Amino acid sequence: MTGQLAFVESPVQLLNVLEWAHTRNTGVPATEADATPPLTVVVLSPTDPMSRGQLRRMAQLARDQGLTVHWQEARGGSGALVRTLRELARPLRSAERVIIGDPFSRYVQLLLTLFAPRHLTVVDDGTATMEYAAQLGRGERLVRWHRKGNLGPRELVLAPVTTIARRKLAPTRGRTVEIFTSLPVEAPPGVTVTENTYAWTRDTFGPPLLTGGADLVGTSLVETGVVDADHYARVVSELARAHGATRYFAHRRESAEKLHRIAVETGLQVVRPDLPLELIARRGPIGRTVVSFPSTVVHTLPLALAGTGVKVAVIDIAPEWLRATASPRAQGFLSGITGTAAHEVDRLTTRATHPTDRLEFG
Repeated sequence: MTGQLAFVESPVQLLNVLEWAHTRNTGVPATEADATPPLTVVVLSPTDPMSRGQLRRMAQLARDQGLTVHWQEARGGSGALVRTLRELARPLRSAERVIIGDPFSRYVQLLLTLFAPRHLTVVDDGTATMEYAAQLGRGERLVRWHRKGNLGPRELVLAPVTTIARRKLAPTRGRTVEIFTSLPVEAPPGVTVTENTYAWTRDTFGPPLLTGGADLVGTSLVETGVVDADHYARVVSELARAHGATRYFAHRRESAEKLHRIAVETGLQVVRPDLPLELIARRGPIGRTVVSFPSTVVHTLPLALAGTGVKVAVIDIAPEWLRATASPRAQGFLSGITGTAAHEVDRLTTRATHPTDRLEFG
């Protein structure tokens, strides 16, 4: 049997590949034929320094677990795309199983046009997994939830690639599709959903030392054009005061300018994590309460921190927070993230009706 090949573009994707591999290696194989085929992880390196730094550290953790990791400068200037496709064509064609973290990635979609794997696994890379499963089940084209519905020039050029990739991401008589997720995903027809319980994270790290007060978890909703920057800063300030927070864990895509503003206006210590937040929280120290905007962590942190006594809370995104240019689907999607959070997650709502109103949490 040939090996297994994973493509990752973010630290969280690599973490969840490790979690997936852990579920396949919890027992001792009865025979050599029952052993799990070797897994090679290909890092399609992004360009932003925060993601690259976290990925370097995650890659070392993967090597420590016995995985082979290949770092591919997939976006490294002129000729990088052609070079990457040439180098990966043979292992792609021979892989028994291909694991991907982001079915919306244009890079991954392009790679998918080169092969038709017998087995395909999609691991979590944030709440986009929920949208992928829903769109696959409805037979729709794959579009990120925060994007506008109209196709721009770039999308029109890549439309044939997306169409082919969507077929490759769907189950057929000759191909199985698995979604490995900690999120509440309804399985599309013919797709297997496997629960990610963050067992590897709990087995490897912690339990953490708990500090007093609360920690806030940042989001890139401003950077993706969904939430107004002024309103976001105002809400962070109110959250910090209401919950006695002292630290703000930045999302890796948050801009330096926004983080500087938050530090100056709120007095919060801005922390740029060197690993995914699930691992940072599990290693500790971490606040007894973690307050987050709608994101994957309201589903993953309760699993990673199970049994530690840490309470996770999620803040609703009110309609007045959204920018006029936000996708029409934004409010419904964000509400869905909050509404499907684990039952032990506190849901915080705001009663403000105007951006200048003081926020109240209850």
